[in-house]
Amino acid sequence: MTGPADAFRLRIGISACLLGEPVRFDGGHKRDPFLVDLLGRFADWVPVCPEAEAGFGTPRPAMHLVAAEDGEEDVTSRLRLLTVRDRRDLTTPLRTLTAARVAQLVEMDLDGYVLKKDSPSCGLFRVKVYPANASGAAVRTGRGLFADALCRAMPLLPVEEEGRLGDARLRENFIERLFAYRRLRELMAARPRAADLVRFHTRHKLLLLAHAPRAYAELGRMVAGARAVVSKTLVTSYGASFMGALGALATRGRHANVLQHMAGYFKRLVDEPSRRHLEESIADYQQGLVPLVVPVTLIAHYARLHEVVYLLDQVYLQPHPKELMLRNHV
Repeated sequence: MTGPADAFRLRIGISACLLGEPVRFDGGHKRDPFLVDLLGRFADWVPVCPEAEAGFGTPRPAMHLVAAEDGEEDVTSRLRLLTVRDRRDLTTPLRTLTAARVAQLVEMDLDGYVLKKDSPSCGLFRVKVYPANASGAAVRTGRGLFADALCRAMPLLPVEEEGRLGDARLRENFIERLFAYRRLRELMAARPRAADLVRFHTRHKLLLLAHAPRAYAELGRMVAGARAVVSKTLVTSYGASFMGALGALATRGRHANVLQHMAGYFKRLVDEPSRRHLEESIADYQQGLVPLVVPVTLIAHYARLHEVVYLLDQVYLQPHPKELMLRNHV
């Protein structure tokens, strides 16, 4: 069984300050050890700081998002970027830079993107938006202007904020999607035949089942209906549904269901004490007593020992490099 790290390095866009570059508005940085020291072993970074690249300088005046005059503060396309102290409008230069930079990024075959939270340019979720009349409290309904343009241009791209990566489940999900998106893009670029699509789907079956059982079934029907030469429309539709399914967080219960399904392959291959040990390991995981890596490691061991090819071929057993130790915490 070979892991995804054996095949390729990722190319990931990132807010430059997260790599330790001193481009923050105060001249500082927000170096992230997990991203730089761990994930960086498997990735080539594409750093971007929209505000610095737009010519705002470093350090620079603090800025925030302001609602449009009609008060539609949740419509990102109508937000303005103003300096806090003198309310200088910097919306146009940032949007101009953003349009050009995002167009470049689209051509760079990115596997994902990590953004700086709370930033009026790069924040992905719940960015503060201030009222147009400069009075009243801010509401956390916005998205940074650069982040919004990036997501619109590449809707399937795995994108996350660095702050949310402190949550073990969100971190594992994001890294899993990075590698899955890379495999998907390679499939799509190869102009797959039906057999290629079936092979891809088969390898990801249990991973999909852990995330979204309904989407798993729908994707199966898509693949079953594929003709020898797969149309571009079908591949595009499959890709969108595939990434959408993986975007749903896998639950402990769904993981346990997948683990029990895999354990069924060993009913006639391992002795009674070994089967009981495996069942107890799955039950312990379901009750939160051990992390996911424990039953998965046991299943991988039995699959190798008894050469269960179908299980050994499942991406679920190792969707990302083991060195990241992501499943030690979920």
